Amino acid sequence: MRSRKKHEQIKNLYMEKHFVMKKINALAITACLLWATAFAGVKIALPYTTPFFLAGIRFILAGVMLIPLSGRGYFKTVGRHIKTILPVSLLQTVFMYGLFFTAMDLIPGAVAALIVGSSPLITATVTHLVLKNDKFTKEKVVSLVVGIIGIVFVVAGRQTLEGIGSSNIIGSLLLVLSMIFSSIGNIVVSGRKKEFSPILLNSSQLILGGIFLVVISLAVDGLPVLHPDAVFITALVWLSFLSAAAFSIWFSLLSNPGVKVSELNMWKFLIPVFGALFSWILLPSESPNVISFIGMIVISGSILFYFKK
Repeated sequence: MRSRKKHEQIKNLYMEKHFVMKKINALAITACLLWATAFAGVKIALPYTTPFFLAGIRFILAGVMLIPLSGRGYFKTVGRHIKTILPVSLLQTVFMYGLFFTAMDLIPGAVAALIVGSSPLITATVTHLVLKNDKFTKEKVVSLVVGIIGIVFVVAGRQTLEGIGSSNIIGSLLLVLSMIFSSIGNIVVSGRKKEFSPILLNSSQLILGGIFLVVISLAVDGLPVLHPDAVFITALVWLSFLSAAAFSIWFSLLSNPGVKVSELNMWKFLIPVFGALFSWILLPSESPNVISFIGMIVISGSILFYFKK
């Protein structure tokens, strides 16, 4: 009788854990799906303003959207936890996106896509060096290598690798550095599990980071001349919403005690897949081809292999 009761308890515990992991994976996929739409959204909005100014107002608006969902005493809580919020804002928004936009002016889009697509490998390496409980495993290494091969196929199918040379080294290093800053930001958020609301953390770091980016934009590019119309406003509102929603989901997942930073970031292999799909749908200059589809299948296989357990 005791054995049967113990068996039922183990079974219930397994089912509960299985349900929680399915929920975590579904939310991670949702966040990646939202982030993937940013590629098309930015291309639509950029003709109307400068990159840094667009990023700044996008993040400020995203942060403001989340204030009503952040609970009471918003500004008091921000003041009490500014030592956590400021580093996250600098790492996740200012340094990451500042370096990202700078690098994009120096290297071909195909090279940038390859580096951004390999962010799960960069995150896995950073967490392996920093966190004791998040090391490389055989499954992780195989999945990362196969996933990056898939990224190469997707990128090769969408654009050529022309123009790669020694002049692109600085831009490539800056882009890798931006991915490293993002990984460290993920570790900082993960290390503050349950300290305070992930939504409030996201809202405040987006607003603060957005203000920094606007100041940088004004210092570098001067006062921008805006020509807003329905297309620009629609793209800006969508970009702001997806930043608010995706980062809030991601921060909430990183705050879960059972989630490892590198394991969660494996799902980011889906971003270039979804990004290609949305670009084909929304941008007239983009069209699907066999090579990209092969890459998508390879990436999907790498993720399924890793999460098969």
